[in-house]
Amino acid sequence: MTNNTEAAPSCCSTSAINPAAAGNGRENLLTSTAGDDLTTCPVMVGTPVSKKAAEAAGLYRDHEGERYYFCCAGCGPVFDADPAKYAAQMA
Repeated sequence: MTNNTEAAPSCCSTSAINPAAAGNGRENLLTSTAGDDLTTCPVMVGTPVSKKAAEAAGLYRDHEGERYYFCCAGCGPVFDADPAKYAAQMA
């Protein structure tokens, strides 16, 4: 008998390279550089995100007059499914 106790995958855990953290000549959205205004991802709570880098990559949504920034491309569609839920987590 096999005990399958793996944790559920997050929106960012795919077999693809996470563009927010990958190098490849692009800015790492999960780290800060001097002067960046940091926030956290509303979907992956506690994950730091550079507002400047996320905005440049199009990883944000506006909801009820507030802008929310994401750590990866997978978080935007999750946020879109229930923006009020994720916005409340940031309050």
